[in-house]
Amino acid sequence: MIRSGESSDPSPWWHYSMNSSDSSPSSFDRRSFLRQAPAAGALLAAGSSIPATAMAGRSAGGGGYRKKRRPNPSPAQVRRTAAYNKRLAAAIAQRNLPLPAHPSNADESSYPNYIGNFSKALPHDANGEVDPSAYRKLLAAVTSGAESDFAAIPLGGTAKLANPQAALAFSLEGPDSHHLAIAEAPALASAWAAGEMVEVYWRAWTRDVPFSDYGMSPAIAAAASDLSSLPDYRGPEVGGDVTPETIFRGTTDGNLVGPFLSQFLWLEVPYGATTIPQRYRTTAENDNHLTAFADWLQVRNGGSPVSSATSDGPYYIASGRDLAEFVHYDFSYQAYLNAGLILLSFGGNAFDENNPYRSISNQGAFISFGGAHLLDLVARAAREALKAAWFQKWRVHRRLRPEDYGGLVHRVIADAADYPLHSSILDSAVLPLIQGAYSTSLLPLAYPEGCPTHPAYPAGHATIAGACVTVLKAFFDESFEIPNPVEANALGDTLLPYGGSLTVGGELNKLAANISHGRDTAGVHWRTDGEQGMRLGEEVAIRLLRDHKTLTNETFAGFSLTKFDGSTITV
Repeated sequence: MIRSGESSDPSPWWHYSMNSSDSSPSSFDRRSFLRQAPAAGALLAAGSSIPATAMAGRSAGGGGYRKKRRPNPSPAQVRRTAAYNKRLAAAIAQRNLPLPAHPSNADESSYPNYIGNFSKALPHDANGEVDPSAYRKLLAAVTSGAESDFAAIPLGGTAKLANPQAALAFSLEGPDSHHLAIAEAPALASAWAAGEMVEVYWRAWTRDVPFSDYGMSPAIAAAASDLSSLPDYRGPEVGGDVTPETIFRGTTDGNLVGPFLSQFLWLEVPYGATTIPQRYRTTAENDNHLTAFADWLQVRNGGSPVSSATSDGPYYIASGRDLAEFVHYDFSYQAYLNAGLILLSFGGNAFDENNPYRSISNQGAFISFGGAHLLDLVARAAREALKAAWFQKWRVHRRLRPEDYGGLVHRVIADAADYPLHSSILDSAVLPLIQGAYSTSLLPLAYPEGCPTHPAYPAGHATIAGACVTVLKAFFDESFEIPNPVEANALGDTLLPYGGSLTVGGELNKLAANISHGRDTAGVHWRTDGEQGMRLGEEVAIRLLRDHKTLTNETFAGFSLTKFDGSTITV
């Protein structure tokens, strides 16, 4: 028999919240939890998982009950309960998060041929338009989450879709990926999307210009002028104009100070018993790909690349091409592992002022608040960031890549196709340069295989960047001046002293932007993929840090850092 107020659900009491019909954020808190499951009261007590007293049976002499004292809990029992309470509190905090809206642009519902959405590796017709039935099977799979639906997605060649089921992965610390949101992406027909595409074309056209030559390069001057004339361009400007000093840079604090590239991509990396100079393989000048329509279509269908890269180097990163090749082969948190090792080499004075070991005189930081803590969190943040990015990519936005948009531009110009592109892309000064060099309007890609086989928005590299840089800013003093800053010469074979002052916070912001927008320079991402990805990753890291704040024994005021929007917080 079910008594009034009891549930017929056979699940144990600790599953109550998941089976409750009330899904509102306020429906589950500590008080309601205790009301709903009285047996949990003792478990939630701070000191013990065992009640201090218990009722005994009637005594032999009759006349009432007597209390029998149980032994005090052992230290192991106290520790077990404390560990349980921390996990339970984190679970309750996750359960009480508000459910955000996930806005997306209307491209998928606006165009029955799905030209405004990502479809690489699916089958396409001779014009490069996706088979609608194949795309609808992709939609069915990402909507249902059923493995059988994923298995039914048809491919156009040998290339596989990049891990769409990761959009459904859960986490046991930090936020659930589905509880984070970003703004909707620029719509296909908008001036904003057109402005971003003009920038990507210019990044491709100027890949081989050394960063140190930006101020004297005619190609960079032409790019700055063209971007300045756009009706909707959202990169950094000075007085309303894009300049050689601001072009292709990020919008966060520190990005317009000093050399184009972050110090953390140039300085030597202390690596155990050795030191690693940051010289990397790159590719030869003018080594561009997928500029012929047949080649572009083959790769779009998931076929093998028809060309290969010509390797060069190794060099210090000195140009957009070098940077694009770095973010072609880097592993997920490579740049931030390097940055963390560099920062640790600066010594204890570089730690954030809230680090308790700044004031503890007889102990040193290590597993907590030291190198082991930092490097572990950087790696954890990277994977959690990817889960958040993959949810947005596959389940929400499915935004097309610049590679796809370039095919639309080409068909409008070559075949008078009726695609809804804003006039500012067709009138751009960069298109005649591309057409003169390649006889098509396709975007020259830095990679033979073109873009990856997952949607554009947000960029995975950028989301990792936002998360890992946030962890680094939380551990280190952002105002600390980097000793002996450098910059690469135009060839990239030498590092020269840089005479200015650069701070840890500014160079970490610049590092995130370099990695994020280096993918734009390769031709595989848009500016908003990077900007929104960085902010998504930042939120992942903040919530991860919030969980970790409760886990240490030291007296700790909290992780302090400056967000990408310039606001300062303590977690």
